[in-house]
Amino acid sequence: MQQIKVRAEAPDDFRAIDVVNLSAFEGEAEAQLIGELRSSPVFIPDLSLVAELNNRIVGHVVLSKVQLKSSKGTSEILALGPMSVVPSQSHRGIGSELIEAAVARAKPLCFSAIVVAGHPDYYQRFGFRPAKEWGVTCNLPIPEDALTAMELVKGALAGGGQVEYPELFKALF
Repeated sequence: MQQIKVRAEAPDDFRAIDVVNLSAFEGEAEAQLIGELRSSPVFIPDLSLVAELNNRIVGHVVLSKVQLKSSKGTSEILALGPMSVVPSQSHRGIGSELIEAAVARAKPLCFSAIVVAGHPDYYQRFGFRPAKEWGVTCNLPIPEDALTAMELVKGALAGGGQVEYPELFKALF
């Protein structure tokens, strides 16, 4: 079986990442969002990862900074997504490799939690749990059960709060 290589994106990868997102989502919104994220203050270059198979980029994931506003104040946590895999390469574990690498890279960066607005059944396989278990909601127009979260620091989500995604994410909904 071929080896999947996960690494941080490089400027030479931008076009290939766009192609991955265009094919995975059948639209331009996610590719445009990633381009906008790169030039925003919430972007962390080391947390924008590509998956390569046979020296071709076949997947991409990005973690970016979001605000968690609660009765304890405001803290900065991470949001995972968009995450994409070229449809012809799905079911090879590429998405799993990307998510596991992203979580592993996030831990030493001192962020306390990660949230995902996406398919809860998929993300719960990686240790994400329904955000509502902590009383965490978000400002995106998604069903409550579509938001999942993972604490990187025990107790980080205790007390709940609202995740404030940047305006640029709203173009996806």
